Order: sequence, then C-alpha cells, then structure tokens
Amino acid sequence: MTSSTGGHLHEGPPDTKLDRNVLMVAGVVVLGAIMSILDVTVVAVAQNTFQQEFNTDAAGAAWTATGYTLALAAVIPLSSWAASRFGTKKVYLVSLVLFTLGSVLCALAPSIGALVAFRVIQGLGGGMLMPVGMMMLTKAAGPERVGSVMAVLGIPMLLGPISGPILGGVLIEQLSWHWIFLINVPIGIGALVFSWIVLRDDAETTRSSIDVVGLLLLSPGLALFLFGISSSAEHRTFVSGQVLIPTIIGAILIVAFIFHALRKKNPLLDLKLFKNRTLSIAVLTMVLFMIAFFGAALLFPQYFIGVRGESTLAAGLLLAPQGIGAMLTMPIAGKLTDKMGPGKFVLVGIVLILLGMTTFTMLGADTSYWLICGSLFVQGLGMGMTMMPIMSAALATLSNAQVPDGSTLMNVIQQAATSIGTAVISVILASSLASKPEAGLAIMANTSDKPLPPGVPDPLPESFFDTAADVFSNTFVVSVVLIVLTLIPAFFLPRKKIASPLTEEDLDRGPIMMH
Repeated sequence: MTSSTGGHLHEGPPDTKLDRNVLMVAGVVVLGAIMSILDVTVVAVAQNTFQQEFNTDAAGAAWTATGYTLALAAVIPLSSWAASRFGTKKVYLVSLVLFTLGSVLCALAPSIGALVAFRVIQGLGGGMLMPVGMMMLTKAAGPERVGSVMAVLGIPMLLGPISGPILGGVLIEQLSWHWIFLINVPIGIGALVFSWIVLRDDAETTRSSIDVVGLLLLSPGLALFLFGISSSAEHRTFVSGQVLIPTIIGAILIVAFIFHALRKKNPLLDLKLFKNRTLSIAVLTMVLFMIAFFGAALLFPQYFIGVRGESTLAAGLLLAPQGIGAMLTMPIAGKLTDKMGPGKFVLVGIVLILLGMTTFTMLGADTSYWLICGSLFVQGLGMGMTMMPIMSAALATLSNAQVPDGSTLMNVIQQAATSIGTAVISVILASSLASKPEAGLAIMANTSDKPLPPGVPDPLPESFFDTAADVFSNTFVVSVVLIVLTLIPAFFLPRKKIASPLTEEDLDRGPIMMH
C-alpha cells in the first residue's frame, strides 16, 4: 500500500507476497548470480585441463582462480559508493558487460598469462553483481519481504557449488574447456537485455565524492589478505613467508581502514552500521556459518573423487541431495522469516546441518552412499533454513539509505569468511595427508594417471583407502565444531518479526519500484 506522497504505509499485517515487479528484479539478480557463482566452481574443475592445455604447473593454473578472487576482493568495497554515485541500474549493467566480455576473452585466451588477465576482467565485473543485486532486491521488496527475496537469491548461492562440478565435467568431457566460459555469453546477453527492460534508474544519486583514502586502504588490504589466506592451500601451511607476509600486510591495511572509517563523515563503507545489534549478531553468525559450510563443501567432492574413485561428474551428482534439500526449505523459510523473524529457523537449520554433518565424522572407504546422500539431504534442509534468513536478519533492519553499505559489508565479510573456511580446511587436510603417506598414495591412485612409486604394491591394499577416509572424517570434525559454535550467536537472533526500519526520509522518497 502506498500513501498519496508515494511512500509506504504499514497498516495492518504486512504483505509478504512477492508481486510481479519484485519477481522480475529477482529474475535479473538471479541470472547475474548464477553466472558469477557458477564460474568459481566450474573453473575449479578445469585446473588439470588448464595445466595440460597451457603446459603449466598446478601453481600457474591456480592463478586462474586466484586472479578472479583478487579482482572480486578489490572491487566489492566500491559497490556501495558506485551505486550511490551512478545508480544501481548503470552499475549492474556495466558489471554484466564486463563479466560477459571477460568470458569471451577467457575462451579465446592463447596462453595461461592471458587467461589469468582475462579472469581478472571477469572478476571486476563479477565482484559487483552480488552486492548491487542484493541492494536492488532489498530496496524493491522492502523490509517486510526481504526474507522471501533472499530465499530466491539463495538458490544460485547454494546450487552453484553443487551444479558447478557437474556442468564443468560435462562441458570439458563432451565439448572443450572453452565452453566453461562461452556458456556465460548467452546468459550474460540475456541478463543484459532483461536488466535494461526491467530495472529502473535510481531516482537520485547522493554520494558524489569517493573516499580515496578508504579505497586505497580497503581494496588492496582485502585483496592481499585473501591472497595470503588462499595461498596457504598451495603451501599447505599458514607459517610460510609467502602466506604470512601478504596476510599480515592486508590485515594491517584493513585495521587502518576501520580506524579511518570510524572517524570519517562519509567513508567508503559505513562501519557505524555495527551499532545495529541485529546486524552485528547476524554478521557474527554468518562468519562462523560460512567458514564451516564452505570448508566442508571443499571436502565432499575430494572424498568422492580421491577416496571412492568417482569421476567429477559422479561427485557432482552425489552432492545433488544437498541442493534438493535446500530448495525444499529455502522458499518456506524465506516467507516465514518475514512473518516470524529469523531466530527459530536459523537454530533449527543449524541443528539439521549438525545432524547431517556428524555422519561425515565417521566416514569409511566403503560408507553406504544411501547414508551419505541421506545425510547430505538433511544438511541441505538445514542450509535452506540458515544462510538466507541470516542475511535477511541483517538487511531487514536497515533503512533504504543504509542498504548499499549494508549489502556491500555483507558481501565483503562473506568473501573473507569463504576464503578463510576454504584455507583452514585445505591446510588441515593437506597436513593430515602429509603425515599419513599411505592416505596420500590412495588419493594419488584415484586422481592421477602417473604410475605409483617403485616398491608400492599395485593394487593398493584396502587399508590405504581406509586411512584416507579417516583423514577426511577427522577434518570434518573441525567443520562440526564450527557449526556448534554458530549456535551461540544464532541464539540471539530475533525470534519475532523484525520491525520495519523505514525512516521519514524513506517515506518521503517514494516507492522504490513501480507498482
């Protein structure tokens, strides 16, 4: 309902049903999200192919993923300022063009160096797609429907890591590596046309000048920090100079940005949002959840491929029950979060994840696939009730003026937490495998075409594969502990409908979408 001045009036119970305009914006944002999220997991599958095609080593091929991540980290902090300065529609369209152009260039790359450079172009576009998309969705729906729209956005966020390996495996095996990038082109063009038609130009752009000092501190700080953390997986330790030096320099720059932002009137990112108790609790819950979830997500396909000898495609299909579970609960949790608050759903969701993940702390080399898939399904049910209600809890408490900073902040923290989770689990797994050579040999036998070292029995004894399974089950214990810790901040999330934060300024500004 709108007032005569065009502002939103909240008389009677809130309308949590998504209208056609909100669903159209959601369609635009989901298309962009599918491209940027799928691209991360699809490229992970292609690492061996890049090594063979471009005659490079594992470290060289890994830069196709690292370059993209660093570009994301550098550009995400700009999202709030760019959206306020140029309007969300223009920024989103430019991001889509950059990402699609980067995809075409990647497919045409003549060398590994060129591919890395073109992946950076992709990352510069992809970095703004999620935060700006979240801004548009949150503003279009209003605070009373933010849970429902976040549930829509959550589907590509959860399905990307599952469908990426399947899609990557099919494209590389049936066509060629070029198609993992070319597939983005029709989606990108479709998203561009759809966005041009559906999205409205912002009524006003408020922030004219950029916080140069903040930009020079946060963007390189975040990029260096994530580079250091990510490189720990390659070096299999956190105490190497190549890991510690960029991580520490990045952390110092981020801390310097925090001091700068708290003193400046219009900082690149408004950290005063943390005075909002609900947002602070939601951020803490999200950090612990992301570290645990993305750390564990790394282990599932490696167990299927390395210990059980499955193909990439089969590993992706075995993960499908998790996506199905999430798709069942996510829309329901989204709608009910808008009416009842996020607290109850997040707590139940975390308990379900805990039940599902506990199975993986007892893995063997021949654990029943029925048990594994059933556990993944239960875990998926929990994820659908957890990730997006946490995001909604943070964004539903913000006024329209705060949404750009809030969305950017959530994406910066999400990117950092994802990288930390992946790095921590990678290092624990790598160091455990290094301490048990027979486990490493079992994984080598299943993942490499190279002959086994002289003196090693061929075929390998079953005990070698049992040892490898033990290494994975012990590593899963870390994820389970982190999930248990997530219960603490989740307990303090609101268990009633979150009150609308609309200010007089919001009411005077008029509706965000045409109704």
